[in-house]
Amino acid sequence: MTRIIAGHAGSLRIDVPKSGTRPTSDRVREAIFSTLASRDLIVDARVLDLYAGSGALGLEAASRGAASVTLVERHPPAAQVASRNAAIVLGAFKSVTAKSEVVPQISVERQAVQTFLDSAKQESRWDVVMLDPPYDLDDETLGTNLAALVPLLAEDAAVMVERSNRSPEPTWPEGLVRVREKRYGETTLWWAEPSTPA
Repeated sequence: MTRIIAGHAGSLRIDVPKSGTRPTSDRVREAIFSTLASRDLIVDARVLDLYAGSGALGLEAASRGAASVTLVERHPPAAQVASRNAAIVLGAFKSVTAKSEVVPQISVERQAVQTFLDSAKQESRWDVVMLDPPYDLDDETLGTNLAALVPLLAEDAAVMVERSNRSPEPTWPEGLVRVREKRYGETTLWWAEPSTPA
């Protein structure tokens, strides 16, 4: 079990798949969302959570005010867990009586990340994209994922890649530039943003 840290669904427990995923620790999730908050990139954001697993990263964004969250997870048991967790988070919003509260849109896409990106419409334009791929995902596949993201990003978007300290820096495609690297124990967070056209 893990929990949503803050926001409308803060402290709610969510499930994690029994195997095949690696939940992001509370410490690392808090660091991710502190970074996003410092750039005013959570409230009303369109968020894409790739290799979503339990959906904890994307659902944390929903809890903190994102307008829409798309969770992409190919592994069927994990996608089922993500769907259950999305219902839990949405339930926290629907229990709020204030009419001013906006309920986020949350969807779970049960398909491979590259398949999803290749079929995504360019008008999607995500503000925040988080990739927490399996540690054994090869660098070439991750690079292909990142390249497919470039035309789908809003102008001021943030892209976060979570990897093991033993994994190399992602290969950033044309159109993305690294802006930050931060280590937390065995985890490294890589941040990138769209590069300014010359």
